Amino acid sequence: RMTSFITLPGIGSSGETHWQTHWEASDPCFTRFHPSDWDKPGLADWQDALERQIERSPSPPVLVAHSFACLLVAHAAERVTGRVKGAFLVAVPDPASAAFPAAAASFANPPRRPLPFPALIVASANDPYAAPAYVKARAGEWHAGCVEIGPCGHINGASGLGIWEKGRMLLAAFCAGLGLPSV
Repeated sequence: RMTSFITLPGIGSSGETHWQTHWEASDPCFTRFHPSDWDKPGLADWQDALERQIERSPSPPVLVAHSFACLLVAHAAERVTGRVKGAFLVAVPDPASAAFPAAAASFANPPRRPLPFPALIVASANDPYAAPAYVKARAGEWHAGCVEIGPCGHINGASGLGIWEKGRMLLAAFCAGLGLPSV
């Protein structure tokens, strides 16, 4: 049985050049969740959309989150515990950073307790939305692994990563650690 994945883009969704979009296009095991509004995100709406997508999943999925959706995973963790295998969290943003958009204010103050499922944070050394020290602090509080991949900006479409093969390898290693089939 194949592992199922739910891609959780950040604000504005992930465009055509984003690695999440490439992964969905190249692998039917990846499905995107669909909140009501990508540009004016509300935490309650996004949590409901996440839960609806988990219910549709053929098996407990691995969440593949980018940016603000990483904060969504932290906020929704208690609600979805036991229904997900783990979370692959890419480019966790700092709600206190100057770059954090006011439209995402409801995502601020994520829980600072261990996540109730395994998680891996993938971070960039020069992410404009979060300093490495902030990301390392979140990893510690959430009891998540943390891998810094060098200077890759916000690890998004603008980073020029294309299909981001290294990211797929990190996801495959994370899944292997969970005892899941290879991706």
